[in-house]
Amino acid sequence: MNIVFMGTPDFAATTLARILGSHAHEIAGVYSQPDRPCGRGHKCIPSPVKAVALEHGLPVFQPVNFKEPATVAELAALNPDVLLVAAYGLILPRSVLQIPKLGPWNVHASLLPKYRGAAPIQRAILDGETETGITIMRMEAGLDTGPMLLRRAISIGPDETAGSVHDRLADLGGQMALDALELLAHGPVEPEPQDDTQASYAAKLTKDDTLIRWDQTVQEVHNRIRAMSPKPGAFFTMAIPGENRHIRLQTLPGAFSQGLPPDTRPGTVLGFSEGSLRIACTDGTYLLSSLKPSGKNFMAASAFTCGYLSKIDPGLPLVCPTPDDLLSE
Repeated sequence: MNIVFMGTPDFAATTLARILGSHAHEIAGVYSQPDRPCGRGHKCIPSPVKAVALEHGLPVFQPVNFKEPATVAELAALNPDVLLVAAYGLILPRSVLQIPKLGPWNVHASLLPKYRGAAPIQRAILDGETETGITIMRMEAGLDTGPMLLRRAISIGPDETAGSVHDRLADLGGQMALDALELLAHGPVEPEPQDDTQASYAAKLTKDDTLIRWDQTVQEVHNRIRAMSPKPGAFFTMAIPGENRHIRLQTLPGAFSQGLPPDTRPGTVLGFSEGSLRIACTDGTYLLSSLKPSGKNFMAASAFTCGYLSKIDPGLPLVCPTPDDLLSE
């Protein structure tokens, strides 16, 4: 079949690479979002999808949107049998969706109708879900509302991060995209309508989502840190006594335990022990083994405790290694 592929990030690049590796279909063109300035030099860096396309000598198109008739006509001239979309990041108007002969199909990282929208992986982990998956669905005017051609589930481990779930779903999505193309090539197909009564929305992440709330349960704190790891990262702030400022800290998923000393306020730093900085939540203690002050690299909790926390709160009882111990690390 003649395919036009649309996608932008690593998730989509995995799908494109899988299709190219199969040598089963012709890619007429690849659409990706315009290059964005990145880094200190603000140089334009191609998206992962664009990089894969250029590596294989494919024509790449990067319109800002599809509001201009000429942009839609350019896509129609590629004469696609199938429009295959994965994490493209642009809204496609009806004029585009009507172009491919066998329809526009989307590789979505959730078990639809749950978690329609921009951040299905992070939202599922944030909500404490133990299962997610990939859905291949026919695109229509609504957001991820179209009928489903394929739907497969994977489990989410209790300590798994959004990064590891993303990578497993990307691999699964690539294989399912090939399976879907095979079904379409030998059609007709009968996709299953979604049950809108079971639908939920996975809104785009905001800065507020990255803020760790110590006034939640230890499980909710753990889910938030997992959902934001490795990007954009989960953060909290620590006040510096006597100064009108805070230190901003990013952390990685740690461990937790139930139970607290009586009348302990959430957010209280309970000290350092067994390699972890201990912070109170509403129903237990969260143990952080690695922290990253703004502008610094991640460091072990022991290094943070002795190098930073002792200066922030000299009155806090700390257990720091001796100089000899530090030299031997």
